[in-house]
Amino acid sequence: MLCVCLAGSGCAERGAAAQDGRGGEAVDRVRHAADRLVEERSARARTAMEMATGGTRVTIRGEGVYDFRERRGRLKVLLPQDPAGSTAQRPILELLSPGALYMKNRGAGVPADKWVRVETGSLTDGNLVTGGATDPFAAAEVLRGARTVRYVGEGEVGGTPVRHYRGTADLGVAAREASAGNAAALAAAAKGFATADVPFDVYLDDAGRIRKVRHRFSFVNGRQSTAVAVTSTTLMYDFGTPARVRLPAGDDIYAGRIAER
Repeated sequence: MLCVCLAGSGCAERGAAAQDGRGGEAVDRVRHAADRLVEERSARARTAMEMATGGTRVTIRGEGVYDFRERRGRLKVLLPQDPAGSTAQRPILELLSPGALYMKNRGAGVPADKWVRVETGSLTDGNLVTGGATDPFAAAEVLRGARTVRYVGEGEVGGTPVRHYRGTADLGVAAREASAGNAAALAAAAKGFATADVPFDVYLDDAGRIRKVRHRFSFVNGRQSTAVAVTSTTLMYDFGTPARVRLPAGDDIYAGRIAER
């Protein structure tokens, strides 16, 4: 169940540089991009998740900060307007941590002052889709499973020069290579998605840091028999910005029944 969701490149290819690679420099650079984020400690992040539902394409957007060493983040996730186009819904506040997702303003019968806690390893998509925003470090660790990588060319993201790479990652391989906090979630996604192969585009700056990464997931929603294409985009910037994230106390977590949406 997609619990939140239910509430390109202009770079030119450059001759010999734009070749496929199953090993070598391009694959290594992409696979180790997550390590560069840890070295930088933290960053601001913006997310966008696009999917088609009911014949309409919707986009869910998020913005916040992430601590790559502590594996904790805080996002404000904005849902699309309802079909009538009335007042936009309240943002959902999300706290990301190893093995767990916390959501506030969740609705569905949850008191406004309470958090909902979800074990990410229990989700069939490993929370790459469910929360309406892919955990920025999980997005980077998907790249640890990169099997083929092609250098597309140079460009800019937010005014920063970048190198654009395109390829396919294997979620099963990513799960085996991931940090302890993401291994179970990525393993769940490898089994739960329609395919473990994830096409991606990633844009790395001169220091090897991810400035933008886009994944295309094939997700089987429990309400549909056919796979749903979900595109998740994460942008990272202002590296080193303070990103202190405090998780809710036990008394602040809702323990009651959550209504179906």
